[in-house]
Amino acid sequence: MKFSINRTELQNAISIVLKGVSTRSTLPVLSGILLEAHGDKLTLQATDLELSIQYSVAALVEEEGKAVVPGKLFSDIVKNLPDAAVHVDAGEDQAFITCDTSSFSIKALNSEDFPGFPAVDVTQRIEIPFAQFAAMVRRVARVVSKDESRAILTGVLITLEEGLLRMVATDSYRLAITEAVLGDASADPFQAVIAGSFLQEIASLPKTESPVTLALAENQIVVTCEDTVFINRRIEGNFPNYKQLLPDAYTTRATLEVDRLIAGVKRASILGSTASPVRFDLNMASQTAQISAASQDVGSAQETLPCEIEGEDVEIAFNYAYVLDGLQSVTTERVFLEVQSSLKPGIFRAEAPENFLYLVMPVRLS
Repeated sequence: MKFSINRTELQNAISIVLKGVSTRSTLPVLSGILLEAHGDKLTLQATDLELSIQYSVAALVEEEGKAVVPGKLFSDIVKNLPDAAVHVDAGEDQAFITCDTSSFSIKALNSEDFPGFPAVDVTQRIEIPFAQFAAMVRRVARVVSKDESRAILTGVLITLEEGLLRMVATDSYRLAITEAVLGDASADPFQAVIAGSFLQEIASLPKTESPVTLALAENQIVVTCEDTVFINRRIEGNFPNYKQLLPDAYTTRATLEVDRLIAGVKRASILGSTASPVRFDLNMASQTAQISAASQDVGSAQETLPCEIEGEDVEIAFNYAYVLDGLQSVTTERVFLEVQSSLKPGIFRAEAPENFLYLVMPVRLS
């Protein structure tokens, strides 16, 4: 196999498929990237048997064929080459990489041992503009649980009903929901729980005008974006019934400026911890929100923000890190804080037209 390709394009291709390279497998070939030169294209593949990634890029192919090169090593070499055309000549046992005045010879792995790219029978399929998909993922994926013992909470629930696309994530302490209207109201209903880390990988791809296609198979999700195909396992199990957590009404609603609120919570959090959380004191008469934190051995901090309040006076406290996570997902200028009581969850709701809701469990006030 012989081909030539622009270094930047090759590096970009490697960076995408490298996420699928196994770092822990007992099968050495899974630590490699399969290079396949055919026609005027170079196709790169990687898999850890859970996640499979395939990416195609234009290349000048002199001799068709395939080879498996060590993924991390190949990436490090290409990353450090000068910005010129890269020539690769690979056989069964060795691969020669030359670029300008630099040349490398590395051992190749047996391409016959590399697993074939999964063939998947798709049952449902939806298309989402990439920018919209990436924005929705960023709002909810930071909320997924890191606790592998409850696998279902490490995923994002994605549903499509009557043209309304919804993404939901929770770690049982907070809950994020974002919605968007898709143009095709006749699209088939869609429901799957997909690993939050996997969705973040796709959302971090280079921006494109092309849509993202999500397709469901029996126990897998197939995601296609331009020349990249990702196949990953769906997370099996029942996602928590989050709708029962959402209150029908509130007793107090405060309208706050997002930037000032983030700055105020950050300043208060200098003295806060999970043991001494940030307290919100919403006062109807003065139309203010007082944000405060106190630590017995350190001191206290407080900040008063002007806001619009309707309803009753209320005090409620939250883990400040959770509040900041939610507020940093809001892209509108103002946010609504809706509270029922100091013992019930508080809801941060983005201003229209953004459809984003963030529910946080309160910390008991001492």
